[in-house]
Amino acid sequence: MKLTRTRSTAAAAAAVLAVLALTTACNRESAGPGGDKSAIGIDLPRSDSDFWNSYAQYLKTDIKTDGINALPLSNSQNDITKLVANVQVFQNTGAKAVVMAPQDTGAIASTLETLASKKIPVVSVDTRPDKGAVYMVVRADNRAYGTKACEFLGKQLGGQGKVAEFQGALDSINGRDRSEAFAECMKTKFPKIKVFELPTDWKGDVASAKLQSLLAQHRDLNGIYMQAGGVFLQPTLALLEQKGLLKPAGQKGHISIVSNDGIPQEFDAIRKGQIDATISQPADLYAKYALHYAKAAAEGKTFQPGATDHDSTIIKLPNGLEDQLPAPLVTKDNVDDKTLWGNNIG
Repeated sequence: MKLTRTRSTAAAAAAVLAVLALTTACNRESAGPGGDKSAIGIDLPRSDSDFWNSYAQYLKTDIKTDGINALPLSNSQNDITKLVANVQVFQNTGAKAVVMAPQDTGAIASTLETLASKKIPVVSVDTRPDKGAVYMVVRADNRAYGTKACEFLGKQLGGQGKVAEFQGALDSINGRDRSEAFAECMKTKFPKIKVFELPTDWKGDVASAKLQSLLAQHRDLNGIYMQAGGVFLQPTLALLEQKGLLKPAGQKGHISIVSNDGIPQEFDAIRKGQIDATISQPADLYAKYALHYAKAAAEGKTFQPGATDHDSTIIKLPNGLEDQLPAPLVTKDNVDDKTLWGNNIG
């Protein structure tokens, strides 16, 4: 009898465990969009840029609004070693997709290979990795940034003068794209404008120091192209004001400035006449579609090149796909447009 009772008890316990396991599985599948299968690891690239801080703000809002199953966010602080370590944590904690914005687009290749071997798809925001598989790059056309900046600045200066160009890091596809397109446009369309290329590694203090040295030799500088207003705007305006060169647009001695990013501070500077234009890099859409594609990747969905339903175009890359989002030029004529994210972020 004892043996029979023991067997009966064991069978009952096994049945209970089976029911519990089934219930847990059902709960797991219904615990938010995608359940555990949709766990997404997200790395922020840096916190020393107003643009990237805005992107982070949009991300956090969209994660809550859309019910995204996101792992705790990490921040690699523009350090490839930290990014690699953060991605390892995502792997260890069950990420089914990873969102990143590698600032060094060459050094991330081996990490992308590792993720691909583990079948963890990657969405890269704003930057296009040089090598390594990516599920989707969410980015605007950065060559268009350089061309738009050149054409606007060239017309502002009447095709003559001297321009300082704050180049981003040239080990980044964005820095290269903007620099190469700006140089090609200036050489072709405005050959009488002298361009001083100032590599900065995306650092505001480096840009400020190099501008100060340049002004000591070329007091007649009359144009500046800032490839990232999020890091260059504040130190540039501070230096020009210190030198007595921050003259409002329309006044004699004004230095024409065009920027990239579309942050609220740039819009304020346009309204004050301190700078003339910026290209609005869509921080809101970067966050929205980074999460959209990461969730789709975790669910096994696929996309094809061509026009999208959100006014962009997906193009084919050697190592994946890229959704090229719109990035409009902003001047005094449209700076108050309520559809621009820089006018909406809190």
